[in-house]
Amino acid sequence: MKKFLTTTLLASMLATPVMATDFIVNTFYDAQHPLAKYGYTEWADMVKDLSGGDLNPQVFTGTVLLAPRASLQGIRDNVVQVGHHAAIYTPSDLPVANAVQELGFNYSDPVAAIFAVADFSMHDAAQLAEWDDQGIVYLGAYATPPYILMCAKPVRNLAELQGKRIRTAGSAVSAWVEDAGGVPVNVPSSEMYTGLERGTLDCATNAANDLVDRSLMEVAEHTTLLPTGMYWSGPNWGFNPGFWSGLTAEQRSVFMQASARSMARLVINYTAQAESALETAKEKGGNVYEPEADLAASVEDFRAKTLAGVYDKAAETYSLSDAKPVIDDFRATMDKWTALLADVDTTDEDALTALAMSEIYADIDPATYGVK
Repeated sequence: MKKFLTTTLLASMLATPVMATDFIVNTFYDAQHPLAKYGYTEWADMVKDLSGGDLNPQVFTGTVLLAPRASLQGIRDNVVQVGHHAAIYTPSDLPVANAVQELGFNYSDPVAAIFAVADFSMHDAAQLAEWDDQGIVYLGAYATPPYILMCAKPVRNLAELQGKRIRTAGSAVSAWVEDAGGVPVNVPSSEMYTGLERGTLDCATNAANDLVDRSLMEVAEHTTLLPTGMYWSGPNWGFNPGFWSGLTAEQRSVFMQASARSMARLVINYTAQAESALETAKEKGGNVYEPEADLAASVEDFRAKTLAGVYDKAAETYSLSDAKPVIDDFRATMDKWTALLADVDTTDEDALTALAMSEIYADIDPATYGVK
């Protein structure tokens, strides 16, 4: 009966025309995940408060509405009015976003990354054109803490990595796994637990918070603190353009304010949860290792190789005709934010919010941005 009522309610919501102030938002992450909790549940409360109740997001988490690979189309088709989309699931649709994600292996500061990615994504001409072509309005970023190895058996050195089936996300880390002697397996993060439990995966690369948030410590007792890149590709808040254009400038401004503060809150708490999960895993009897020298060196060597070949990769794999200016703009934006944050307390939500508003949204006109 409960399942029937839930299904009936969902069908009713989707069949009923969505009013301008009552709308559906979706992330495929489970409710307890930082990207869902801070990026959607708390973000929705913030939108309501900032708008004085005028904007009323109806939050869906998990895959009840859209599978990870379907989220872009779901936003575009107005199944949801706002959604999270990881661009690595649709590389042919979002070549610019995926080309800059190739550099994820080379960075390890999620605070600089989340704001730099939002800045680039809302100002670089090629990236803006891509959002427009794909039928979404981009309003803010996400960035994960560095991904590490969570395994069913110890993987502390290159010998122990040989032949291991490792869940990866994105071509750069997959290429490193293959180069180091492992077998990359590209499945959604929602399938990590079952893969490790059934033995179809030996390890998963993801942020450490998933040891607790997705209960991976039950099936992956061995964690190696090997940074294998961060992920940021695609919008944390992608808006359906028809819905966005139907809002007032004041309502769009509310969303910009909510995005700025939510990015600050998200990156602060995501990092804290990753660190806390490692301590919890150890308390529960799990093993946490530093990588041995040869394994660490393989990552450093691959980073240098990635950087040397990033222009060719963008042109050949993602068919970017303007690969160099796009990649250079992204790298310059990352450098800009590293400098901006040098003297900022990166655990201060107010300070980060103010910086995001002044450096990202100040020159974005809510009366015209993304409006058709």
